[in-house]
Amino acid sequence: MFDQTHAHITTWVIAIILFFVAVGLHNAGKNKGMKIVHMVLRLFYLLIILTGSLLFWKHSGIDPALYGIKGLVGIWVIGMFEMLLVRMNKGKSTKIFWILLILSLVIVLYLGLSLPLGW
Repeated sequence: MFDQTHAHITTWVIAIILFFVAVGLHNAGKNKGMKIVHMVLRLFYLLIILTGSLLFWKHSGIDPALYGIKGLVGIWVIGMFEMLLVRMNKGKSTKIFWILLILSLVIVLYLGLSLPLGW
């Protein structure tokens, strides 16, 4: 099951969709719906970490250093998702976190697609 990246890619694609749904609900003023989507998104954080860890342990002999860096940057992306949603709820500025999210997403996607298990 974890010889391929299908489960991992599916979880992070769904997480990205849920993140933007939560942002949209917040911008629409639907805080209750945003909280529900945020809680489901937190479940997907765990699934992303679980599937990524299983892939790392299964294929750690390929290039452990770069896959380790990719894992850390992936945790950074999850942190930025969470920081953005929490700061939005509190009404605080999120500009720097959007920049950091875009930067971390570009790095993790580049690493993920350029490493041997990528496309």
